[in-house]
Amino acid sequence: MKPLFRKVTASPETSFTVWHNQLPHFKNIWHYHPELELHYIVRGEGVRFIGDNISNFSHGEIVFVGENLPHTWRSSDEYFRNDPDLHIEVIVLQFLPNCLGDFLLRLPEAYLLPRLYEKAKSGMVIEGEARERLIPLMQAAAAATNLDRIILLLSILKILAETDEYSTIVNGHNVFYQSNESDTLRLNKVCNYTLANYRKEITLAEISSISNLSVTSFCRYFKMMTNKTYYDFLIEIRISHACRALVEDKVPTEVICFDCGFNNVSNFYRHFKKVTGVTPMEYKKKYFNKTK
Repeated sequence: MKPLFRKVTASPETSFTVWHNQLPHFKNIWHYHPELELHYIVRGEGVRFIGDNISNFSHGEIVFVGENLPHTWRSSDEYFRNDPDLHIEVIVLQFLPNCLGDFLLRLPEAYLLPRLYEKAKSGMVIEGEARERLIPLMQAAAAATNLDRIILLLSILKILAETDEYSTIVNGHNVFYQSNESDTLRLNKVCNYTLANYRKEITLAEISSISNLSVTSFCRYFKMMTNKTYYDFLIEIRISHACRALVEDKVPTEVICFDCGFNNVSNFYRHFKKVTGVTPMEYKKKYFNKTK
């Protein structure tokens, strides 16, 4: 998708932005900005879109997004189903690469920072001990003032720069271009409709009408904007939800197959392996081995 440029609003008295907030939901338009972003989900779950990747998120996840890498988080309706008073809680730290001055980046002791910023262009999910060490620092940064803010930012960057406990989100650096607002709003509408209706069959005629385009025009438009077909996009959404259901381990795989909108098990297995590289059983084993 072609993302919308978003200007990050920062106070003139501060060199970077950090905020801790509780929200009724995530419904942001897919966007990008020159600031790097460290995103900690304190509470909540749903689907995140980063670059050309579609994956689940849940509480405790920390993601580091590089400059101008498009992203958005969408909360899951299932999360609120049993308790409509629940909120998404998040701590977000946003900063420009040179927010502490260009001189810092040229210091020999800081050679790892430019390397970190380059890695962040592909997005990083922070894991293991590094994630555990970052959580209290981000909590403290949300309330810190004056020099304490700078000390905490440097401490956070030190952990990010030195750790090898992370997985990359995007394969290679994707090039994205700024789109106009109407293009982005149209794609946002398609995305919202798909997330709300992925369990049922969605025809091209149906989704085209949502976009106010003919089927032929919609297919051409969606492919141009996302570099994938709408059908591929829909499959990725379904597989993302299947992954979440697999690790929750509450119902058999065959039930998950139909709950996520697939009409037969063999079709589900084929698409699951194509998207994730492993079978559903291998995915479950990999997850549970990782959490032991």
